[in-house]
Amino acid sequence: MTLVSGPQVVTPPAPRRSRAPLGGVIALAAALAAAGTLLALSPGGSEPAGPPQPRTVEQVWPDAKRASIPGVLPDGTPYSPAYLLDESTSIGTATDPRGTVLRLVLRDAAGAVRELRRLPVGGSPQYSGFTRAGDEVAWAESVTTDFGAARTEMWIASVAGGTPRKITGDTGDVVFFNSQYDMVIDANRLYWVAVAPGQDQVTEVRSVPLAGGEVTVRTEPGAWALSAWPWLVSAGSGQSGPVELRDLGTGKVTTVPAAATELVTCSPTWCRVLVLAGDGPSRIDLMRPDGTDRRPIADGAATASVIDVALLDRFEVLSQGTDLTTQRLLLYDLRSKQSAIVAGSAGMVLCRGGLLWWSTGAAQAPEWHTLDLRSLT
Repeated sequence: MTLVSGPQVVTPPAPRRSRAPLGGVIALAAALAAAGTLLALSPGGSEPAGPPQPRTVEQVWPDAKRASIPGVLPDGTPYSPAYLLDESTSIGTATDPRGTVLRLVLRDAAGAVRELRRLPVGGSPQYSGFTRAGDEVAWAESVTTDFGAARTEMWIASVAGGTPRKITGDTGDVVFFNSQYDMVIDANRLYWVAVAPGQDQVTEVRSVPLAGGEVTVRTEPGAWALSAWPWLVSAGSGQSGPVELRDLGTGKVTTVPAAATELVTCSPTWCRVLVLAGDGPSRIDLMRPDGTDRRPIADGAATASVIDVALLDRFEVLSQGTDLTTQRLLLYDLRSKQSAIVAGSAGMVLCRGGLLWWSTGAAQAPEWHTLDLRSLT
């Protein structure tokens, strides 16, 4: 299969997988815009002066934790952060100076680099699915064999040091959606989803102890993606048709109400609703999975920058602009019902575990910038 290898340009991509497309599965393409604003009055109080511009993150949250990460390692090779441990420390990818291997490295706040793994570039290697529990970070590695088949393994490493170790190679036909929940750790077990063999649409929920051992497989009819544990969400989110949430612990299933002109993508607590009109999006709403607490947050002038809905149950990351490679990056706050400008121009955008990062500058030599959403109090 093909795994997602790094941050994505503003519109989230289709899910990546190892064989024929999962029936009907298309990753979210939800359009979002900044919060609606009322016309301000002119000093005289009688004439509209136009809508006010959102304030910047620095103005709204002066104590926000932010940092910049150079897009080049000390050895001169381009560096792409794939996972943040904090606003200044990251795990990412870079080739070696000769371009023969793709390295996975940990780069600390001082710029020191520790190599975790390396794979020959001839096998089209990709590192993906990063997730963290305490001092340990797990990820998936995918390579293409000499026969053209994909091989995926799960690995884990301590942030503090030591040698990374393989957890398992019994991964099945893995499916990733470029979500922060592609792999989840709970109770010292690593979870991911795969497509079950056969013609029927069946999802395997696979798990393995972090210490390694036998892989447990649970099958669920239908096409599902992992969400915040212990929930599954319809893998067809972002499409028309029924969207469901399933609690793996209790078996509870929630069917999300939606009209035929609405595309819905959900987390266990919030759903993003793209309302269509004519030949394109007209409005974006957020609502609870049972349809309550529905509120419009945007018109059709912007897009969702990440696939996950309502980060930290509070923030929507939005992009505005006609050029998909450089758009204005905004943050909509459900608490204040307002947007703030994160960056005037952004290329690639990604968020995991409450840490947001984006690129600026030329694609060949980008600069990376970070924002810890958990610090926005």
